[in-house]
Amino acid sequence: MAIEINTNEENLLAKISGELDHHTAATMRAELDEKIKNLNPNKLLLDFSDVSFMDSSGIGFIMGRYKLMKENGGGVEVINAPRGINKVLKISGLDKIITIGRCKNEDNQ
Repeated sequence: MAIEINTNEENLLAKISGELDHHTAATMRAELDEKIKNLNPNKLLLDFSDVSFMDSSGIGFIMGRYKLMKENGGGVEVINAPRGINKVLKISGLDKIITIGRCKNEDNQ
């Protein structure tokens, strides 16, 4: 699991790759939370285009970042999630509280 973090004036982009599970979520959580607290972005964009697997720890990871961003007056958007992960996000109800962008390789519909 790797996380690449980029910023601009208003947004923080975290490109996540590999498996997002119990073993990898804690390390990523600490790194990303530190950046959020230091930079106070308006929006956190979580790019899941290279995430190959996500379990319930991934849902917890997203929820924790949502709560932190909300406390700071910001928002969260998951972008480029593969279809299977996109489906899990919607089934979990996360699409009711965060923005879920188009899924990876989705045809125009």
